[in-house]
Amino acid sequence: MSEAAAAGSSAYDIPKILAALPHRYPMLLVDRVIEVGEEAITAVKAVSFNEGFFQGHFPGRPIMPGVLQIEALAQAAGILAIESLGLAGTGKLVYFMAIEEAKFRAPVEPGVLLQLEAGFVQKRSRVCKFWGKASVDGKVTCEVQFTAMIADS
Repeated sequence: MSEAAAAGSSAYDIPKILAALPHRYPMLLVDRVIEVGEEAITAVKAVSFNEGFFQGHFPGRPIMPGVLQIEALAQAAGILAIESLGLAGTGKLVYFMAIEEAKFRAPVEPGVLLQLEAGFVQKRSRVCKFWGKASVDGKVTCEVQFTAMIADS
């Protein structure tokens, strides 16, 4: 994708991400949205050695926990749902209901950009099903399907 496309109106920086999601440090796991459309989103998580989970997962061999990769994908999907369903400013939140078919393909180590791609499998006003794929330099690290509920905060 060109820089001009990435800088377009569908890109989100941190202030726009903070406006869309209720998550805050240390649980905010989306650093930039590259592109968001009606059916899919591409976002990035900059994985830094300073992340608190690396202290214990694992000392001497730091690896991002798979569940946090899924959480990052779910946060990206939450932005997609808010944008696609017109929920900005409504006070609605996107809550996990189910995680299915999670597969972890490669470890994620500090110092990488984790690309997050998510899209709708099924889109309804109150319950949505998503697919998600995380990758580093084109190598898939995690694939998952998950279901989320749209509800009042």
